[in-house]
Formats: sequence, structure tokens, C-alpha cells
Amino acid sequence: MLFRSGPIRLYEGDAPGALGQRPQDIPTLTPFAADPAKRTGASMLILPGGGYGNLAEHEGTGYAEWFAQHGVTAYVLKYRLGSNGYRHPVMLHDAKRALRLVRSFARRDGLDPARIGVIGSSAGGHLASTLATHFDAGQPGSTDPVERESSRPDLGILCYPVISLLEFAHSGSRRNLLGDNPPAELVRHLSSELQVTRDTPPCFIWHTVEDKTVPVENALLFASALRRAGVPFSLHIYEKGAHGLGFFGRNQQPAPPWADQLRHWFKERGFTP
Repeated sequence: MLFRSGPIRLYEGDAPGALGQRPQDIPTLTPFAADPAKRTGASMLILPGGGYGNLAEHEGTGYAEWFAQHGVTAYVLKYRLGSNGYRHPVMLHDAKRALRLVRSFARRDGLDPARIGVIGSSAGGHLASTLATHFDAGQPGSTDPVERESSRPDLGILCYPVISLLEFAHSGSRRNLLGDNPPAELVRHLSSELQVTRDTPPCFIWHTVEDKTVPVENALLFASALRRAGVPFSLHIYEKGAHGLGFFGRNQQPAPPWADQLRHWFKERGFTP
């Protein structure tokens, strides 16, 4: 049995930088908890894709239900979007706050605060890779206990991700994130293949060669950067498959068998028994 709770606001009161009090101005986390008898102790923060212009349901709730079925407590983040007037760093601030909350919930609920992963697809993969390369250790002196938590994920899962905002960028994601004429320095700062360090968490990455929306070079660039930095990773490139297939496929096209590979990698990383 799966247990889905109602959305939790990321912030008490208005979110920092909020443009109003509409639903789209209020970032939230929706929890999906597995039956206690099946819990592995791990938690997953889910960042749906959608080009920073919308949030794809099958890359949010669809993923959360799968993780919960496999004993991993999951949280779907509704982050603020460029289509609603937001620009960087708002999306990253929402992701960091969400990761801190998930870690604090793990402590509260008897789960493992050192097994907190993040998964993102397409533009959500860009946000996940940004979180994996621009995290911080928290603010020890903060009066808010959530802000004392680290925003570093313990592993990352990147599904057909937007990584680079340079040659192989997805133009719609870049525009929604940064506007029409962003400074070159900012474009490089948010091209995740240029920001990997040895402290970047281990990553599972998958993509397809046929992807006509986000070029497969994005995954290859990030994997190469991880390799140079000595960060463990598992890279899966499939020949066939359109963009946005998620776990279960779309439009009568099945997804590659990446879920089976992910379960194997989870065990390799000690994330699940």
C-alpha cells in the first residue's frame, strides 16, 4: 500500500522572491511514503521536467509511485517556473530548500539522512545536476533548523538531462531559466559539465541517441566531467527512444530498461538492500 500525503509548503509564509500568492508562486513538496514494512531507509527528491515552463506529471507522480513501491520514500517538488515569471536562482533555491527538508524529514521519521537522492528528467535533470554541483553544507548558525541541513544530495539520477547551456543546449529551457540575453559568465556557471568537482555526488545517467529534443551529448559531457573528477557514475545510452519516456514510456513507445539498471546501481551504491 502506498501513502500519499498532501502538499507541504517549502517555506513558512511567502517564498523568497515570490511574485504573488497564486498557486504557481508557492513551491511545495508532495510526499509518497511506502508501507513501513518495505522501507529501505532511503529517500528521493523528484524534480519533474518540462523545459522550466511546466512540470510533467509522469516524471513526478509517476516516478514517486515507482520509488514508493520499491521501498524508497519519495517527494515530488513543485518548483517555480520561467513561464510564471521566475528566473535563476529561484529554481535552485527551491531545490536546495527541498533537499534540506527531505533530509530533515528523514531524521524525523527514522530514515537515513545520509541516503538522500535526487532524480530529474530533461530540464528537471538540469536542475538536479545544478543541485549536484552547486550545493552547500547548510548554515550552522541559522535559527531555522531546516537551513542547517546540507543541500548536497548523496546521489543523482539524471534522465535524458539538459546539462549544457552552450553548444548542445535546449534553447527553451535556457530561455525560461535565464531570459533572452543572459550574461556569458552565467551561462557557463549553469552549464553543469563545467561545474563538476570531486565532491559532486555519484550519478546514474541515461539518454537515447534518437532524442531530438535534448541531444545525447548532454549526458556524454556530464559523464566525461565526472570521469575526469574521479566521481563514480553509471552511464546508459540507448539507441532507440524519443525524449521524455520516463519509467513507463509514452505514446505507445516503451522506455528502455533503465529502471532495472537503476535498481542494480542502487544496490551497488548501498542505497537499497
